[in-house]
Amino acid sequence: LPREVRVHVAEHAKEHAMKQSIGYIALVVRDYDEAIQFYVDTLGFRLIEDTFIEAQNKRWVLVAPPGSTETRLLLARAAGEEQASRIGNQTGGRVFLFLHTDDFWRDFRALKRKGVVFVREPKEESYGTVAVFQDLYGNLWDLLQLK
Repeated sequence: LPREVRVHVAEHAKEHAMKQSIGYIALVVRDYDEAIQFYVDTLGFRLIEDTFIEAQNKRWVLVAPPGSTETRLLLARAAGEEQASRIGNQTGGRVFLFLHTDDFWRDFRALKRKGVVFVREPKEESYGTVAVFQDLYGNLWDLLQLK
């Protein structure tokens, strides 16, 4: 294509490019309050919102790690047996979520002091320092500081 056409196509694509992000990730929980206590008091997340939705008899509960600006964790109480059966194992035993940190050893020690169970000890990988911990239901998380 001639240069003028390529420039026009590139400018058009830039003007119409989508800006997308992941806003919420649903985490199925047994009880709102016990989940809030773990994520806020133990992991140090911020409680962003806790709103009762009367028409649906549920709460809209959002938490996020300190410093997180876009993605939120939606604590969703299980509705029914099928959802309840997934509590603690939403990914079939794989690591579900990745908690990035700017100081791995500070956060690792702080979480250990608060009783967080690490199922894989810290390890230096080509991409950074990582350890795997469980949340209160058994979901696996990576604590990760990228290089």
